[in-house]
Amino acid sequence: MNYILYNPLSGTGKAEENAKSLKGFDKNDTVYKDISKITDHNAFVENLTENDIVVLCGGDGTLNRFVNDTEGLDIPCDILYVASGTGNDFLNDIEKSKEDCPLSVKKYLSGLPTVTVKGNTYRFINNVGFGIDGYCCEVGDELKKKSDKPVNYTAIAIKGLLFHYKPTNATVIVDGKEHSYKNVWIAPTMKGRFYGGGMMATPMQDRTDADGKLSVMLFYGKGRLKTLMVFPSIFKGEHIKHKDMVTIHSGKEITVKFDRPAPLQIDGETILGVTEYTAYAKCHAYQN
Repeated sequence: MNYILYNPLSGTGKAEENAKSLKGFDKNDTVYKDISKITDHNAFVENLTENDIVVLCGGDGTLNRFVNDTEGLDIPCDILYVASGTGNDFLNDIEKSKEDCPLSVKKYLSGLPTVTVKGNTYRFINNVGFGIDGYCCEVGDELKKKSDKPVNYTAIAIKGLLFHYKPTNATVIVDGKEHSYKNVWIAPTMKGRFYGGGMMATPMQDRTDADGKLSVMLFYGKGRLKTLMVFPSIFKGEHIKHKDMVTIHSGKEITVKFDRPAPLQIDGETILGVTEYTAYAKCHAYQN
């Protein structure tokens, strides 16, 4: 059987339509499921055989939900991915496009890092974002409640940099070594290179690194105008040239502490009022 799981909220609400229009799957051997309505994941996985195929239709948030919902479960069959999100940073990071879908992603879903925040632990595909990126997700969530129109996160970020978001002081601990920074705008810990719909936060990060190392990027600066001028360069990874404003550390255990509560996002899913998080790398089981 083919089990096509779709996120109805992904891709401005067109994920179900995209899922049911997929070619190459015999309708008689295909089951379509709203991923948000699967309540017993143990039962779902126990029903799978090595000859089945699971197809995930959605964006990075859909991948995140799947890997967390199936944590600790042994999935015997292949897992394919069809990108129907708006950002698709995971797809960008593995240097694929929507035209390459559906493609097998099972090898990327093992050895994923975890993050502990507010006493809860989650796996993540791309990153944990802390600061103005979390603020953008918070504002975006509010806009989604009011309208079906696509959210312009870049516009939210620009307004935040100019007027609304206040930077914080941060303490960063990487594999036991402590660093301090003032006026921090963002402090994401990255599994891949991209997040936020195309920002190349950590150009040298490798999600297939054998040790599973993560990278934390600190973007800081007192002046709003200069920060706004440098910020667009993050989309090409050129922000790292500004060494007076950007620092990257790599390691296996990364803790970030802010001196006041701020929004945090995990692969685009928002958690409010966070003062610290700790991300843990896992040895990557990736194989070509």
